[in-house]
Amino acid sequence: MVAYILMAIIAYAIGSINFSVIFSRKFAGFDVREKGSGNAGSTNMLRSVGKKAAIITLICDILKGIVAIGIALIIGKMVADVQASLLVQIAGIAVVIGHTFPIFFEFRGGKGVATSLGVLLMTNWQIGLICLVFALVLMALTRVVSMGSIAAAILYPVLTLFITSHYIVEGNYFIYSVILAIIVAFNHRANIKRILNGTENKLSFKK
Repeated sequence: MVAYILMAIIAYAIGSINFSVIFSRKFAGFDVREKGSGNAGSTNMLRSVGKKAAIITLICDILKGIVAIGIALIIGKMVADVQASLLVQIAGIAVVIGHTFPIFFEFRGGKGVATSLGVLLMTNWQIGLICLVFALVLMALTRVVSMGSIAAAILYPVLTLFITSHYIVEGNYFIYSVILAIIVAFNHRANIKRILNGTENKLSFKK
């Protein structure tokens, strides 16, 4: 039990390191949460700060998910009598929650998409790549970033029902995938309303 609690705390702390806030303050002199959509994520960084800062933020947010799962694997090997797949799942959920509600930044974070991608790629690289490609194609077709993110989140649990190989640690990941999908969808609730109303912002790839 101690190992599971420790994993949750470590992963949450990693997720709470909000790079969009850190980099916007460093590169632009303001908190990205006070600009644009108010979201502490890569898309708002792109619109409010620029491409370079957005790309660096995206990479760092993905790495948060990768590092959290990596630590779960290490703890799983070091501590006896723990279920490795449960450690991985706790790490994945906790790091995304930390990104969404960062303790170091007034509990106002991002929507967890990039961090979730890092988690997915580490948990099952095949599912992670499928979700990534699906999201990118949908974003390119609609020019709506949130559309691709939400759709990929919904696709994830579906894929776990059909893909049973390539998991970093064998286990049942369906409930875990549903929880992650719900977190991402919940974080996009305002976007969902705007999509339904036809008022969601579109991203220009020409800029």
